[in-house]
Amino acid sequence: MSQNQEWNRRSFLLTMSGAGTALMLNPLLSWAGNDLDPGIAGIVARTFGIDTHNHIDVPLIKSELPGPKVDLAGELNKSGLKAICMTFAVDYQKLVNPGDAYERFLNGLTAMDEILKSNNMQRSLNFKDLELAKKAKKPTVIQSVEGGHFLEGKIERLQITYDRGLRHLGLLHDNDASVPLGDIFTKTPQWGGLTTFGSEVIRECERLGILVDLSHCDNNTVNGALKVAKNPVLVSHTGLNTRLGNNEFMSKMMMPRLINNEQAKIVADNGGVIGVWTHLADSPTEFADNIKAMVDVVGIDHVCIGTDTKLTPAYRSPNDKGWGQGEDKKPQGQNEPPKKENDQKAQDNNKKQGSQGTNQTWGIEKQGFYYTVVESLLNAGFKEGEIAKIGGGNYCRIFDIATKK
Repeated sequence: MSQNQEWNRRSFLLTMSGAGTALMLNPLLSWAGNDLDPGIAGIVARTFGIDTHNHIDVPLIKSELPGPKVDLAGELNKSGLKAICMTFAVDYQKLVNPGDAYERFLNGLTAMDEILKSNNMQRSLNFKDLELAKKAKKPTVIQSVEGGHFLEGKIERLQITYDRGLRHLGLLHDNDASVPLGDIFTKTPQWGGLTTFGSEVIRECERLGILVDLSHCDNNTVNGALKVAKNPVLVSHTGLNTRLGNNEFMSKMMMPRLINNEQAKIVADNGGVIGVWTHLADSPTEFADNIKAMVDVVGIDHVCIGTDTKLTPAYRSPNDKGWGQGEDKKPQGQNEPPKKENDQKAQDNNKKQGSQGTNQTWGIEKQGFYYTVVESLLNAGFKEGEIAKIGGGNYCRIFDIATKK
């Protein structure tokens, strides 16, 4: 029986037999009880649900390894996602000494090795691995890092990190690397876009088989990267700058991180995919509307989900109370937010934007994240085939191209 025939058979059984059959077909759905809609469960089971930018906090200091236990597999199963791009960054605390970034990076990978081991999980190194994990109903991750700070101008380190399982590289993050790779969209441009070293990194990523993520790059850097890259690129977490939400403070803070229609089309016209994040969406309905707006601009084949949230709890180093990773940490150099009337609005928005965990992104979910998103996309008028592309199919396409040898 072909895969499509098997999926059609499952769809028929789900429709005819109700939620009980859905649970029988996929016992991982049992956490949701009998309230799970069988049609939604069927779509979740059949499609690749992938969050292309999810922070998993880990210690970056050797003395703190391996870090606390986290139920990554449990949260993934609850979410309905088949995989996440398991992301961390090394520049939340100021990088002072040569070698600091590389040491933090290696420590982070070691901590993630332990998380995967304790959760009986493995990294997916290519699309075939993703397919096998989906078939076996086992959650998986794609190893990602946000920012090429760990390279410190040494291109040979990409081979070392590839051998450690890195398959998704965010070129830039909030702060410049010691050897810059390009201009960051939240900082005053000073490198003229993509640097010579940034170009070298893109070429080496493509040679090895690592997907290039251009989030945090300004327009000049993105356009420079598109001239260098032979493979489609990803912009894993952003939104249209016409979709600002209802929180004035958050809108102003997020505006530099958003993409305009013209730039989104440039990425799509080069075969790329753009991830829509959950920020600036106060409800699943608004999130679906933001996705629809992006689809209207770039087409159904160029949109994915990149929440910029955390599936597992935040980690705080006991050596530094200010240490943090992910979307709730203020980047270095960013102005302090207003201390009065906007404080409560910001706090309220953070509660709605995944600071309590991806599965509680809006705080109103009765089911896991991807189940909630699928339901909202259906309500927004998307068909299953379109949801399959947005949910993970589009990402799988460019991940396959990047990692295929």
